[in-house]
Amino acid sequence: MREGLVLKKQADLFTVETKDETLDTVARKVLKKDGIFVGDRVFLDDDNAICKIKPRKNILIRPPVANIDRMFVVIAPVPKPDLYTVDKLVLFCRLNGIEPVICLNKKDLDEEFCKKIEKIYNKIAKTVIFSSFDDSVQKLKRLIKGICVLAGQSAVGKSSIINALKGEVLAKVDTFSKKIERGKQTTRTVQLFEFGKDNYLADTAGFSKLDERLLDVKETEIKSYYPEFLTYAQMCKYKSCVHLSGDCGVLQAVKDGIISKERYQNYVKLYETVKNIKKY
Repeated sequence: MREGLVLKKQADLFTVETKDETLDTVARKVLKKDGIFVGDRVFLDDDNAICKIKPRKNILIRPPVANIDRMFVVIAPVPKPDLYTVDKLVLFCRLNGIEPVICLNKKDLDEEFCKKIEKIYNKIAKTVIFSSFDDSVQKLKRLIKGICVLAGQSAVGKSSIINALKGEVLAKVDTFSKKIERGKQTTRTVQLFEFGKDNYLADTAGFSKLDERLLDVKETEIKSYYPEFLTYAQMCKYKSCVHLSGDCGVLQAVKDGIISKERYQNYVKLYETVKNIKKY
């Protein structure tokens, strides 16, 4: 048997890269076709059909990508960013051994906005400011290590980033509806694009939301994934403080403008949402 990497899936056809070649193939009937994801390491039998899937280190169900090393979370001045979704994606990454990278695109539209968001996240994760319309987008190329995915709202420029980095039109570009003030999703499939040996970047369908049920965490544990809380949590009256009320160092840091109010509000929303999910 030969080992390969699934680069693309379209209906019942899979594009697989092996050590020697890239070929289109199918899966054996014993495997559920819906259970094979882009990013899967698979084995091919003597007929070059997929016969086995290697154990995954992580998986993203929607869009379907496996074995992710880095997630490029793309934000832009337009459409209006949903930082709650950004925080959910960052938490999902931390829970699944994925390195999040905050990518601030469209600096040509509003560079001050990009700097404002960078200030919120630069101590949380690696942040990059660029525009897919100039050479600054090349900053991303050196960050593509292993299997990487572009995630974010529709029309933030994920497909434009792929095209700019590759220097050719490989992905259909998202459009933006001024009437509804959100992007129109254009990416329908997931595909890995190669950027040097063993390095890949996937264009994925836009995230309008990430289901909190995918976050395998207790509500009382979420605070541990907000690193900016840690110093001020030592000032809380009780060690078990979840930073919602009372004599709380984190709450005081929010009031003093030391901790981002937006991030704190997202934490509270995540805490309450996960808590309610765990009840059922």
